[in-house]
Amino acid sequence: MASKLVIIIVFILDLIAVGLAIAAEQRRSVGKVVPDKEKDYEYCEYGSDIATSYGAGAFVLLFTSQVIIMVASRCFCCGKALNPGGSRACAIMLFLICWVFFLIAEICLLAGSIRNAYHTKYRRMWNVEDPPSCEVIRKGVFAAGASFALFTAIVSQFYYVSYSRAQDGYRNPHY
Repeated sequence: MASKLVIIIVFILDLIAVGLAIAAEQRRSVGKVVPDKEKDYEYCEYGSDIATSYGAGAFVLLFTSQVIIMVASRCFCCGKALNPGGSRACAIMLFLICWVFFLIAEICLLAGSIRNAYHTKYRRMWNVEDPPSCEVIRKGVFAAGASFALFTAIVSQFYYVSYSRAQDGYRNPHY
């Protein structure tokens, strides 16, 4: 039987991770060009950098919940054999889908956090022809991370329950 404690802890961690990723999308850095007082050069001024912390927090929480699910299920490949049948087939499919969604979510959150933290300081100095821009992270990177974190949360819960059913079926055969 699936441990209710594992399900609750993983659900809470995933829910907080999704919330942090959504907050990171809402608070991502915005850059604007500002001239200095003497009008000699222009520089980029950025807003709050809290989105980097939110994205990193979502990354860590999602990673932690994935580790808990994989330890609780022995990463599907370690431990005793599972009962052949629908639950095992479903657990195999959900295991693969869970890892794909997890990797996509982690890549989006990590890339968004790193890109959001990168800031260009000076834009135009000494009459440079092609000054660097005040680039910021594209809209939707953290949102994609949040959506895939939500998909990971849902699929990992179903995976754990299916794995537990297949494991219990092996211990208590129906014949």
